[in-house]
Amino acid sequence: MQMLLNRRVIVTGAGSGIGKAIVERFLQEGAKVLAVVRKPEQIEDFLTNENFCYVVGDVNDYATNQSAVDTAIEKWGGLDAMVANAGVWDFFKKLQKMSAQELEDGFEQIMSTNVRAVLMAAHASYAALEDSRGCFITTGSNACFRPGGGGPLYTASKYALRGVVAQLALDFAPNVRVCGVAPGATDTPIGGTDGLNQTGKSMNKDRERLESMGKHIPLGRVSSPEEHTDLYVTLASAKGARYVTGTILVSDGGLSAGQ
Repeated sequence: MQMLLNRRVIVTGAGSGIGKAIVERFLQEGAKVLAVVRKPEQIEDFLTNENFCYVVGDVNDYATNQSAVDTAIEKWGGLDAMVANAGVWDFFKKLQKMSAQELEDGFEQIMSTNVRAVLMAAHASYAALEDSRGCFITTGSNACFRPGGGGPLYTASKYALRGVVAQLALDFAPNVRVCGVAPGATDTPIGGTDGLNQTGKSMNKDRERLESMGKHIPLGRVSSPEEHTDLYVTLASAKGARYVTGTILVSDGGLSAGQ
């Protein structure tokens, strides 16, 4: 049985990694999905049909978020779930290793993508989600709850995101549920920012780093993006999580169990 049959969904950061896996899984589950990507070529791997469309843009621009919502409403008549998934990493950059300029620029860019863009997605989608009694879902991290998942800028952004989920759950109640999924170490090409001089880097280019991360996880490995999608499906479905709001579901292979 398709758990998301005819559910109308937007997924940001859909061009690769967890976002791409969410889009593919949601389409398999019968959803109508609008993917927000940074480059047109990022949609080439998707099986395009009447249940799929996309918007090209930067989630740091409010207009991109509004365009995605407007397009979904125009094409499908409404919106049932908004998945604010786009994010950037800081590759464990320590504060004491940053220049003053890197601190200023890196903080602004990481907080913009990981927090401000989520707020813009929520603002742009709220009215449509209220009409459908839908849900807003964001992608957090194990760094929402514990240090060690990145450097201080990334960790600060994810702790802030945890507060955003909690507050919006109160503000959007009772008609819109607000939740998150917190993946642990995942084999994805998540990148960095130019403010930290990390635009050419991606997490899964460094296979030794991923292997090292896996040794600290009780399940003994880093995850694939697809392994997190069950939780997104449950949260986005009409009946899977009707009484769940204000929480971030952890998908970290047991890493937090040892804390």
